[in-house]
Amino acid sequence: MQEDRSDGGVRSVQLALDVLETLAFANEELGVTQLAQRLKLTKGSVHRHLLTLVERGYLVQNPTTTRYALGPRSRLLAHHAPDTDLIQLAAGPMRELRDQLGHSVVLSESTPRGALVLSMVPGSAAIEIGVRSGSELPFHSSAQGKILLAFAPRPQQLRILARPLQSFTPHTVVDPKPLEDELLRVAQLGFATAPEQAMLGINAVAAPIFDDQDSCAGALALVGSIQFLPVEPDANSISALKAAAGQISRLLGHGRVGGPDTARSARQRTA
Repeated sequence: MQEDRSDGGVRSVQLALDVLETLAFANEELGVTQLAQRLKLTKGSVHRHLLTLVERGYLVQNPTTTRYALGPRSRLLAHHAPDTDLIQLAAGPMRELRDQLGHSVVLSESTPRGALVLSMVPGSAAIEIGVRSGSELPFHSSAQGKILLAFAPRPQQLRILARPLQSFTPHTVVDPKPLEDELLRVAQLGFATAPEQAMLGINAVAAPIFDDQDSCAGALALVGSIQFLPVEPDANSISALKAAAGQISRLLGHGRVGGPDTARSARQRTA
């Protein structure tokens, strides 16, 4: 079990953050048993961390149901987050893109482990295809991850590509050399795809979002069935995706007069 790992206080912090994140993305109150099942931990281990988090105000316990939810100190931290909220700025363009193309639209941000899903606008098809907020997608097998890695500093690229890469389907690319070549193409073309590389039958197409410092602040992606979002996406879908990502970038201050040149910076990052 995970709690048997002996890396001391660091593991304890990791578990506390796992509990917080699970509750934050659950959209409902959760009990000790539910949390333990989702985190694959013992109820005793989870309960000890819950007591501390409640005592510090990061969680609250419903006296009627005995289940837990985010507390006032967690909301206070969110209130003091930077005013430039990527999720809020992207909400309008994401809905417009969904209405234009019908596919689910996903917003992601880079973490050391992959592309963290910040929000999703469900598609208009009868069968919904998408990913939950809080999910973390691998760099090498997701369109979002490829975008974030293609526009990342070269040392970060090398660290990621040096790791053992997991194969999720027969189409997942795990050889670093082809992946490096693909990242160069992604930086040049401004979009990435991942047809059936994370899950059979599913494709995604992603484009970069830049901030006022010309850093890649996130990735905007279309997600759908391979039937409707084929291996080679149509030019109209790619154009609409890039336009929406560009709109969000401008809301973040990208492209202001005197700012750095995006194409030049992208070439430097992948050189």
